[in-house]
Parts: sequence; structure tokens; C-alpha cells
Amino acid sequence: MIKIILPDGSTREYEKGVKVYDVTKDISEGLARVALGAVVNKEIKGMQESIYEDSTFKVVKFEDYEGRQIFWHTSAHIMALAVQRLYPDVKFAIGPAIDNGFYYDFDTEHRFAPEDLEKIESEMKKIVKENYVLERYEMPRGEALEYFKNKNEVYKVDLIENLPPDEVISFYELDEFTDLCKGPHLYDIKKVKAIKLTSIAGAYWHGDENNKMLQRIYGITFEKKKDLDEYLERLEEAKKRDHRKLGKELELFSMQEEGPGFPFFHPKGMTLRNILENYWREEHVKRGYGEIKTPLILSEELWHQSGHWDHYKENMYLTKIDNSDYAIKPMNCPGSILIYKSNMYSYRDFPIRMGELGLVHRHELSGALHGLMRVRSFTQDDAHIYCLPSQVKDELKRVIDLADDMYNVFGFKYHVELSTRPEDSMGTEEQWDMAISSLREVLEEKEIEFVINEGDGAFYGPKIDFHLEDAIGRTWQCGTIQLDFQMPERFDLTYIDRDNEKKRPVMIHRTILGSIERFLGILIEHFAGKFPLWISPIQVSILPISDKFNDYSFDLMEDLKAQGIRVEVDNRSEKIGYKIREAQLQRIPYMLIVGEKEVENKLVSVRKIDDGDIGQMEVKSFVDRIMNEIQTKSI
Repeated sequence: MIKIILPDGSTREYEKGVKVYDVTKDISEGLARVALGAVVNKEIKGMQESIYEDSTFKVVKFEDYEGRQIFWHTSAHIMALAVQRLYPDVKFAIGPAIDNGFYYDFDTEHRFAPEDLEKIESEMKKIVKENYVLERYEMPRGEALEYFKNKNEVYKVDLIENLPPDEVISFYELDEFTDLCKGPHLYDIKKVKAIKLTSIAGAYWHGDENNKMLQRIYGITFEKKKDLDEYLERLEEAKKRDHRKLGKELELFSMQEEGPGFPFFHPKGMTLRNILENYWREEHVKRGYGEIKTPLILSEELWHQSGHWDHYKENMYLTKIDNSDYAIKPMNCPGSILIYKSNMYSYRDFPIRMGELGLVHRHELSGALHGLMRVRSFTQDDAHIYCLPSQVKDELKRVIDLADDMYNVFGFKYHVELSTRPEDSMGTEEQWDMAISSLREVLEEKEIEFVINEGDGAFYGPKIDFHLEDAIGRTWQCGTIQLDFQMPERFDLTYIDRDNEKKRPVMIHRTILGSIERFLGILIEHFAGKFPLWISPIQVSILPISDKFNDYSFDLMEDLKAQGIRVEVDNRSEKIGYKIREAQLQRIPYMLIVGEKEVENKLVSVRKIDDGDIGQMEVKSFVDRIMNEIQTKSI
């Protein structure tokens, strides 16, 4: 017999090998009807899978992240079966669930076009009506290899050959489609009611440009058509908010062929960026951070010492200087460490908080580049805190408070994840357990809900990640706090303790915005280019009705500029309606219409971007209004 521990702490006993479905049905028949699977000992399992040991057990539905992963993984198999029926020569690569749906990579002579997606969708709907049950079975490695070699499924053969020797090789069968797959999956496919295939892309096998380019089809499915309709509406809204489109229209930034993955910021974009960076500086000065700047290029030896060479070399750009090997920094921490080592500290000096807006370079595959969201050069709003072991929890709490304050200014809600030790890591089990416990205790003491993200920590320590939710419900991972016992050891960082002995400090790595470039991209999409007044590159546009009011308009512009307001005059010989539309398209928060009455009475007629005409007012009243809006960082 085995024990199953439910979320409320109650325990039930079952025979070893009991199915997830049977446990769920035993809890409640109603629950079994809506359940998609369960999280068993932190592993997602489908309803048809068995449990062989004492386990924690949580049933998941579509509204749960794990439930959607089961649902969308199964949907990838339904799509694969549809493609197999329509294009029998196809070879299959991989088909995972992702955060918003699923994809499958195919190798076929047929070049998929948008009209093919409709055919595949129709076939998928037909398959769902056939109401198949997914059958799971296992096979010895040799037999599995023989099976796929006979079918000429070269990608599945490659996958099996690269599996660890002790890996269980499992298959899922959906009608005539049999796939090498770990799962998890739905028990049957009748719950997949709403289907939409969204796009086609190219993808190299194993993400390696030297391998064959495959065709990737993306899709998404839901239990209800209403949910699919809402998702597609959000998708349309996301297209309108695309930061690449708005970045060009609002003259904020561009991407050039001569520098793929390296963004070019235009004057308006630099205004926005400088405001954001200055705000970052103000908040950090208030909290006792000193700002540093470290070189872009440092000796290769440094990166061996830090461990980046062993864990990150493929993402680094390398160069030679005077016949010696150097690397362009992919991270800022070793530079901060060298500044720390240039002095000798006493326990009285701690905590030491060093902040850096540090430009880093990382080699990303060309297919992964995406506007400001995925680039090859970006500025991390980094900071490294060196503290005594007794100060760790207080410093972590201060960083969490800083992140909360800064996110609230932009109106972001967020959730928190705690990421644990990855397979490729440094340090002892004891050090990792201590670090993970510290992060967990801080979150619990702050009464912050969090989810565990197993194995997604940095190679030198676990981390807390902040995932921001934007105006249309998408989430973006931005801030991170990493607790590190490794770097202080590798670089022999010390301080003199009160007993006059040398001790080792603890190092906290952290970013709040993540990267300036990516955060700007998120802001563009979050606000759809209609930035809050305090960060808007142009805050006020003065629109004279005709040329004879230009002098008054330019005098007014100088008065506003003198008070620190970012203002422009549209003195083109165009009709006022055209000028208003242009200012609206440029997302300028306030427009001041200047005509005869305004000049005679020293007034302005005020329009606000979302509110329209808000009437005439004296210039001083208008200035008082917007200065209050700027100073309070109103959104």
C-alpha cells in the first residue's frame, strides 16, 4: 500500500500502481469529470498514469498552469495526427506545450501555408469527434530504436540515442499516431472543444543553425469556444500593442540589418530611457546604493574563475587584445566583485550595496531575436549586495520592498516564483538547501504567495523571480533576486569580523527591471504607447490654428520648457483637425489648441488624449495641473 497526501493534509491509502484517475474519482466523481491530471510529488501526471510510492497529490483543471500544460501537450499530439493524415510523408521532431498553447516541428517536402492551417484545424476537429483514448506504454531502448528506424523517424531515433541510459522510454498512442513521449496527457480528447492554429515558423533541429530547418506550427486550444474567442481578441489587441510596430511609429527605436539584435535608440526613445534610468537612480540613492561602472571587456581568466566559462561560454563573445584572450561581459557580477576586492572591509561596513546600469552582450540565435524583448546587447539594472550572514534576510526583504514600490508606480500586478537548483550548477547540496530555505522563509515572512519553479535557478544559486502582468493579462519575467554562496568562495571574498578573523560575506545579485531594453518594450505594450505623463517623451503638443498664432505658440513653448515640461509646436500649415489626429497618433498626452481667443486672453484650450476637449484655462492653471500629475507619477 502507498499513502497519498492531499492538499488539506489528509491522507488516503491505495494499492501501489493506482491510477491518477482512480485517486481523483475516489476523492469526488464530480472532480474526476473536470480534472485533467494531477501534480504528484511535484511532477505533472496525466489521468492514465500510475503512482508507485507515497506521494503528495493535487488535482489540476484547465484553470491551473499544470492543467493547461497537460491539455496543450495533448493538443500537440492531435495536431500531429492531423498532419500525418493529410501529409503522409511527414517526419516528426518535437511537440511540447508552451506558456500559450503548443507547437510541433515537422519535416516534410510540403511547404505549409496559412491556408493549410485551416485544413489541419478541420482535421483536428474531426479527430476530437472520434473521441480517442490516449494509450501509454513503455518499450526497451533497443526495441524503441528499431521501431523508429523502421518508420524512418530520424528525429525520434536521435532523441532516443541522446536519452540517459536509465531513462524510461514511454510512448503515447493516439489512433494511428504513436509518439515517443514522456507525457503527461489527457485521458481522452473529448474536452478539446475549441481549436486555433495561429502561425507557421522555421526552427532548426536542436536549435542549431548547422542542422536542418524544420517547419513549426503553433496552436492553442480550449475547453470552451468562448475562451478561445477571448484569447483571439487579446491576440488582436497584442498586435496593436506590438512594441516593434509602435517603436517605429513613435520614433523610439529601430533595429538595423547592420546590427542584428543590437537596438538603435532614437532621440524620443532616449528621452524615455533616460527618464526611466534617472528614476531608477533616485530610488537606489534613497536606499543606500552606490552606483558603479565596470568595463565591457575583461580577461578570459576572470570568466573561468567565476564559472561563466564552463556554464555560459556558448553565449559569450570573445576577442583578443595583445595576444591575450578576453570576453565581452555577459553579466556584471565579476566586475562588481573586482571593485569589492579592491578594498578591505570590516563587519561594520556591511551591508555594501553596489548598483550598476551595466551593458552586457549575449549571443542569441538569430531566430530567437524579437525587438527589444530578446536582444544581443542590453543594460541590466544590476546590483550586488555584500552582507553578513545575519543581514541576508533583512536585505532580501528590502529588495522585495524596492521591487514592489517600483512596479506599483507603473501599475503592474505581479506574481512570484522561487527557482531551485538546476542540473548544471556549482556548490554543495548543503549550501543550496541553506540558500533556498533563506529565500523561502523571507517570502513566507513577507506573506507573499509564491510557486516553486523546480530546477530553474542560476548555476550559482537559487532565485526569486517577479512576473509582471500587463494591461491585457500577459506575464513578463522582470526582476530577480539571487542568493549566492559560490562567487564569494571562488573569488576568496573576505571581511574582518568582530573577532579579528577573516570571514566570507554573502552575495545577493538582483535586478528590478530586468533589462532596460526589455522593460521599455514591456512598457510600450502595457500602455499601448500612451505613456503616463511623467515618462512620455513629448508631454505637450501646442497646435496653432493658423500661422498667425505661431509666435504666441513658440513663446508658450519656451515658458513650458523653462519649467521642465517636454513640449513641441506643430506649426505646419495644416488644418487643426489634422494636427489633432497626428498628435493622437503620436500618443501625446496633452494638446494645447491656440487660436484668436486664446491669444487675446492669454489662455489655452486643452485636449487630453483619452478625454478629448477639457476646456479653456489659464496657462498657470494648466501648468499646475500637469506638474502635479508629473510629480505624483500618476498613471
